[in-house]
Amino acid sequence: MKRQIVSAACGLWLCAAQGVLAQSRDGVVVELYTSQGCSSCPPADVVLAELADQPGVIPLALHVDYWDYIGWKDDFANPGFTKRQKSYARAAGERMIYTPQMIVGGVDRVVGHDRAAVAEAIARHAATPPAVRLNVSRVAGQFVIRAEAVPPLTGEAVVQLVRFFPGATVDIDHGENAGMTMEYRNIVTDWQRVGEWSGQAPLMLTVPAPGDEPAVVIVQSEGPSAILAAAEID
Repeated sequence: MKRQIVSAACGLWLCAAQGVLAQSRDGVVVELYTSQGCSSCPPADVVLAELADQPGVIPLALHVDYWDYIGWKDDFANPGFTKRQKSYARAAGERMIYTPQMIVGGVDRVVGHDRAAVAEAIARHAATPPAVRLNVSRVAGQFVIRAEAVPPLTGEAVVQLVRFFPGATVDIDHGENAGMTMEYRNIVTDWQRVGEWSGQAPLMLTVPAPGDEPAVVIVQSEGPSAILAAAEID
């Protein structure tokens, strides 16, 4: 298997003596649950790649591990991403999970290659003002997260830090997609819960920012449920 990593461009607003400062961009979060071993997934991977170039959208590819047994092990797969998809299913009262599935804004569940349904869900979330004002900066090896809810939130929220690399080319030698060369975008490498927030007083949180992978900060209602705000930073 050949895997070629495409490095992230560094979108800097200011270089200061104490370190590099980069500011975040807001967007609608689209989570794609996918697998290199799933024959139905390549069209959805193409849709996600198209969304990666669309302003105002934060598409994230979460490769699950439950198709690894059918002849091809997805080296991007993470059991934690399978667990997250199962958590969404439990929150919605669903008994099954599948690929390719897109979850838009934490609430809308769409078949991943249904372009019209995905576009409709994104447009609906983009037209709704976020419940939280969120800003993230990268300063001297740290992410500084600031959030404010106006009006205050009525329930608890969780603050999450997602790291990803922008792209990779993979030659698939075995399994249902044998012989295909796939271009993957926004491949999630790590998804961490970094804090809880009542949403009453403004939040300021500092977390380590090792390496140069881009990141997304997501403020989400417990459940997991609605994503209240999200910001991407290079």
